[in-house]
Amino acid sequence: MTTFAPTQALSVANPWSLVPPLGHLDAYISAVNRLPLLTPEEEQRFARELRDTNDLDAAGKLVMSHLRLVVSISRQYLGYGLPHGDLIQEGNVGLMKAVKRFDPDQGVRLVSYAMHWIKAEIHEYILKNWRMVKVATTKAQRKLFFNLRSMKQGFKADAAADDEATHRDTLNEREIDVVARQLNVKREEVIEMETRMAGGDVVLDPSPGDDGEEAFGPIAYLADASQEPTAVLEARRRDVLASDGVAHAMAALDDRSRRIVTERWLKVNDNGSGGMTLHDLAAEYGVSAERIRQIEVAAMKKMRKSLAEYA
Repeated sequence: MTTFAPTQALSVANPWSLVPPLGHLDAYISAVNRLPLLTPEEEQRFARELRDTNDLDAAGKLVMSHLRLVVSISRQYLGYGLPHGDLIQEGNVGLMKAVKRFDPDQGVRLVSYAMHWIKAEIHEYILKNWRMVKVATTKAQRKLFFNLRSMKQGFKADAAADDEATHRDTLNEREIDVVARQLNVKREEVIEMETRMAGGDVVLDPSPGDDGEEAFGPIAYLADASQEPTAVLEARRRDVLASDGVAHAMAALDDRSRRIVTERWLKVNDNGSGGMTLHDLAAEYGVSAERIRQIEVAAMKKMRKSLAEYA
């Protein structure tokens, strides 16, 4: 983590020269909180220089004057158990993205525009690193993930005010309904998210204990049966039958039977439905639907025999 000298102004030619050697996180936070802020006029001027001439010095001044904003936002996410320094670093990446995309002619201050980018980068980092398994993939689930903790704290505060039991950590039925309604998700999703957030990570292969005995972990019963030799051979056999075997069996049919089997069993349209129905094929060949069904049954019986011989 880098620290910045707090006594120098941002008007120097190269703002990155203010970065001293690596230091303590607290020293970094103290330094960035003392860096001078830009006036609206300075912010507009530096933003136009960056946009029009790609002036990296102007970009550096814009970034450095908003580093304290990243520190402030990152504190809101300390409850997820991730290092504060890492949260700040990810937030700084979001800040730099915001500076690069900032348009001074939109009539808003950079601080308002940058908050979205900083939070988005921190959110992405938390979702990738808070648990080994992803807990939120859709937009609604992400909203649920980042609001559930604060809403639970609000429920606890209400319970304390009403002299209810405050040691309860799980949501009751009423609270689940409130969360689902406010965040526009299903009750089942609220229950699942609360369960997954409450659970801890499990070590797959724990090291032996102090007494030297082997520790038992999930790795002991998570065997990968897919690579077992007989399973591999069986899967290979199925693949051959599904490709070459079916082609061999289809070649043994007459044209009409082959067409009926293709339409009824092998064709899939873009909408996920199959090919022609019995009545469609009956109208095409000028016979009854029952006759088409009999031809289909005979063709499938012949194909099963051909597949058995091919195997």
